[in-house]
Amino acid sequence: MARQERAIRTREAILEAMASLFIEVGYEAATIAALIERTGLTRGALYFHFPTKEAMAHGVLARAVTREGIAPQTHKLQEWVDLGLVLAHRLPREPMLRAAVQLSVDPRARGLFGTRWPDWIRLGENLLVEAKERGELLPHAVPSEIARLTVGAWTGVQLVTEALPEGLDLSEEIARLYQLILPNVASTGVLAKLDTSPYRAERLLGTATDADAGRVYHP
Repeated sequence: MARQERAIRTREAILEAMASLFIEVGYEAATIAALIERTGLTRGALYFHFPTKEAMAHGVLARAVTREGIAPQTHKLQEWVDLGLVLAHRLPREPMLRAAVQLSVDPRARGLFGTRWPDWIRLGENLLVEAKERGELLPHAVPSEIARLTVGAWTGVQLVTEALPEGLDLSEEIARLYQLILPNVASTGVLAKLDTSPYRAERLLGTATDADAGRVYHP
């Protein structure tokens, strides 16, 4: 059991180190030699867990789609919003998620491995279909369209926020994105009950401090 736990920790350390390299230099320039230098592992130990750089990229992408921090809510539409808010909070703090997004927009990597965007779209669409069945969406709202366009918009906001020099906060920008989308798709009675605060993810993940809990967000 102890050996298995060590193997799991080593595998995680390799993926995290390679994720950091993908972020810093891109997929093409990330090398096994640089990874060995960063982790201190031998080439043999590295290849025991991942035979190729491509296998590591697949490992990083496999971690991209997660419901971690998403608890059941009274409204399925709130769970759908929470997916985007929690990801926005975690992405700047977790190299694995950042690297997965970077691999998805890197033309070379995307051609080799595809992306996890279809999985995010499917996850969101499932929640939106449930929301539609419960009467939480306006009659004209189509779950598949909302899910697809929101994933595209979310990704665009993330890329632009990262590139602009203004020091914008991703959680706040994504919160504004949902505040623009929801009035066009949510039923009136449900809309007033949805929480789109950029601080919501901190509360869901249990990372909010006492000072955070007292913050008030004014969209």
